[in-house]
Amino acid sequence: MWKVIGIDLGTTNSAVAYLMGGKSEIIVNDEGKRTTPSIVYIKGDDLLVWDLAKRKAILEPKNVVYEVKRFIGRKYSEVKDEIKTVPYQVKEWKDGGCLVVIDDKEYKPEQISAFILQKIKKDAEKFLGEDVTQAVITVPAYFNDSQRNATKVAGEIAWLKVERIINEPTAAALNYGEGKNKDEKICVFDLGGGTFDVTIMEIGSEWSYQVLSTSGDTHLGGADWDARIINYILEEFKKKESIDLGDNAMAMQRIKEEAENAKKQLSSTERVDITIPFITTGDDGQPRNLDVTITKAKFEEITKDLFERTKKPVLDAISDSKISKDEINDIILVGWSTRMPQIKNIVKDIFGKEPKATVNPDEAVAAGAAIQGGIIQGDVNDILLMDVTPLSLAVEVEGWLAHKMIERNTTIPAKKSNVYTTASDNQSAVTVHVVQGERQFAKDNKSLGTFNLEGIPNMRRGEPKIEVTFDIDANGILNVSAKEQSTGKEQKVTIQWATGISDEEIATAKEEAEKFAEEDKKKREVVEAKNRLEQVVYQMENMKNDNKDKIPEDEMKKIDELLKEANELKAKEDVTKEEIDKELEKYNKEFQELMGKYAAENNTENPNPNDIIDEDGKDADKSDEAEVIDADEDKKDDKKEDNKK
Repeated sequence: MWKVIGIDLGTTNSAVAYLMGGKSEIIVNDEGKRTTPSIVYIKGDDLLVWDLAKRKAILEPKNVVYEVKRFIGRKYSEVKDEIKTVPYQVKEWKDGGCLVVIDDKEYKPEQISAFILQKIKKDAEKFLGEDVTQAVITVPAYFNDSQRNATKVAGEIAWLKVERIINEPTAAALNYGEGKNKDEKICVFDLGGGTFDVTIMEIGSEWSYQVLSTSGDTHLGGADWDARIINYILEEFKKKESIDLGDNAMAMQRIKEEAENAKKQLSSTERVDITIPFITTGDDGQPRNLDVTITKAKFEEITKDLFERTKKPVLDAISDSKISKDEINDIILVGWSTRMPQIKNIVKDIFGKEPKATVNPDEAVAAGAAIQGGIIQGDVNDILLMDVTPLSLAVEVEGWLAHKMIERNTTIPAKKSNVYTTASDNQSAVTVHVVQGERQFAKDNKSLGTFNLEGIPNMRRGEPKIEVTFDIDANGILNVSAKEQSTGKEQKVTIQWATGISDEEIATAKEEAEKFAEEDKKKREVVEAKNRLEQVVYQMENMKNDNKDKIPEDEMKKIDELLKEANELKAKEDVTKEEIDKELEKYNKEFQELMGKYAAENNTENPNPNDIIDEDGKDADKSDEAEVIDADEDKKDDKKEDNKK
């Protein structure tokens, strides 16, 4: 039975779920965990994802990529503050987008995300026992068209057919409503690792889910709270030691881990003592230790403005929903950062009631995405989901104004047409510039892209009728067409965002991802082989310690030599699985007699060495008024003079 899995591709952590028997279930990954870090390690041909990658972060911080979701589908100029918080190199691409640089090799954020999705796909296939080719992937509700497109491309690179892009709060609401059958209005407060969304939704008794409004901040997430703690630690250390650790990548990674832990601990304790021995050396060559205390009061003080920033999107969403806050029955908290007590206090102050804790903040989004997957594959047929577009979509008109075609919080899918005209006599072409946002001028909004409509017949200015149509699909992705009515000439395009990736680049990225998948498999085999070796070493060391008074000196020397060889092999960077397996055979033969002999003498239940080795091997509407549309650079001077609209 084919399944459409649901994926929560998070900034900090990701999760995946599927539908079974009409109920969503989280898929446990290959490491036995329900959620895991969205982290990728790249070095040469080696690629590791999730926990294996995280372990590399301290020793090789510039080779470990995390929080890449903050860069996907965005321009370099938009994320300069975020770039300062990561140790790896991010540079500007020729189109203004972002490139992650690892060992002089460049990767688009879509490619890094695809590596994570590949791991998710592989784990899901192992868990389900069948091929997985289709997925529903979630994005923050306030993701714009560029970011949604880029997320879909990441799925394609990972050899997944992305059946639907669904908003994270909407997915969480599907999970919340699972099994319920009553009329409710809810607010989903979703504070993730890198983004913040608020969605007001009405759940009908006939299993209808209608989004009434959505608001948010794509520059606000749990990582910002971490950054404040990191800065506090750096300042305190500098005061004490007169040393700035900001440019020490290895030290910064250690501090980052401590900051993340401190944030979590301060949700339940009054103070946290952060101690990192040998963080650096001083001018005298002597090691320096980091020892900083942060209290709950200090944490609240240095992050007060971040907490305050969560209020406006909530109030905006309530206002846009056209209902009062008193009509909202429940507030659902999603994302780990909502566990901070201050968030719960803010919610209570705004709504006058406690938020509900009926969904798992870490798993609700993936579980809801799986329900959407069930709708697509036909396992769920009684749910009607009506989502909205989070931001207005507009076309640039004369005077550089943004003329809105589809207003924010319009139920999607949606389609709207408007008639425009030319700015100059005998103008043979127009450039359609599409933007997204709420500002009055096009330049102040997010540019989604441009395209030309050519072949307009010679007419006086204002005479041509050019019908522009915006068609936004269920994924929130925009298709635009422009048609000159007298000739029927038409240009249709799926908007290629400013930081787009071409079909050729997608194909190349797929090949590379496939290559890395093979390398990842080899790397995992080595890790698993090392684990088997480590298990043998552990058993042997225990046997040695338990029988040190009984083992003769010559045999003790032999054991020590074998253990030394095994540990050296385990520590070898370029060791292969075949090398380890070969040596394991030797150690097994050498150890078997010793272990059997002394285990028997000690009358212990020590397993046969073969069993020790094998155990892990088993798997350890149209407007009548025609506005002037013309973004042709050659006409800019005319525009300044005429300033028509």
